[in-house]
Amino acid sequence: MQQAQNRSRDLCRRRETHPTGGAAGAGRFIVGFDNDPPTIFQRQIDFIQKSGIVTAMVGLLQAVPGTKLHERLLKQGRLLGRTRATTSMAHELHPRMNRIALRDGYRQLMDHLYAPGPYYRRIRTFLREYRPSRSSGAATPENLGAFARASVRLGIIGRERFHFWGLLIWTCFRRPTLVPLAVRLSIYGFHFRKCCAALGA
Repeated sequence: MQQAQNRSRDLCRRRETHPTGGAAGAGRFIVGFDNDPPTIFQRQIDFIQKSGIVTAMVGLLQAVPGTKLHERLLKQGRLLGRTRATTSMAHELHPRMNRIALRDGYRQLMDHLYAPGPYYRRIRTFLREYRPSRSSGAATPENLGAFARASVRLGIIGRERFHFWGLLIWTCFRRPTLVPLAVRLSIYGFHFRKCCAALGA
């Protein structure tokens, strides 16, 4: 990735010293590099959980036309057809890692990250350190409506009901001004769990 500046930095520590940076605890990750060992999936889980990156968007490596990666893999004869998972018309590739191991490891990674327990723990980690520059949301009719719908879908019907109410109670006592953000992040988690379920279809 040619991100040499990251090699000598503790990225978790850097995120803690800049808690207002980023889009409410979002981060992007990739698996499938040639030098990724079989332990890469657990290592990413450990880092994401420790850092409190709530919406961790993890993707499989793809070769985008015009990049050095695409040129190298093209020369090596390792490009497959264009992927359907992106609008960039990137190409799938023959990974160095066993394809089944990569596929299964990726699914397990995503399933773990967005299971209710790990996901709601990341929300708490994030909210402990988050210092917003402004209020996370006023009590508007739209916000109240979102809370009412989330209370039913996540707090009554959903399998995460205990995690959801536990988070809201914790936030009310520890970071009361961030309750709207806690509800929003809970809704994001429901969406990502749906996406993860589609991966195993």
